[in-house]
Amino acid sequence: MMKSRQSGLSLISMILVVILLGGALLVGFKMVGPYQEYFSLQRVIGVVSDEGTNGATEGEMRKGYERRAVIDGFDAAIPPSMLRFRREGSRVVIEVEYQRKVPLVGNISLFFDFKASSKDSRK
Repeated sequence: MMKSRQSGLSLISMILVVILLGGALLVGFKMVGPYQEYFSLQRVIGVVSDEGTNGATEGEMRKGYERRAVIDGFDAAIPPSMLRFRREGSRVVIEVEYQRKVPLVGNISLFFDFKASSKDSRK
């Protein structure tokens, strides 16, 4: 008579898999917000840069950025004073560097270091 072997996960290994999967999902969901903000910022400074290339002054570009930032919801996090403007030929390039800290669990946080440039937002 042959003994049949059972295969599969034990209860303990199933609990460990669920904990690891839950932790990965938690980190993934916490990363979505900062990256959405970064891509929105990238789009906005691309549009504002185009306005500067078409003749807008630095003050007008800052006001245009501020209006768009309020609409997209990152106006308090990245104020217009953080923007750096420079010319490359006839084009205006806008750059901004900022950091974002996202609490994860207890005293553990995710730390993001972003650098956005209108040069990168070109199609």
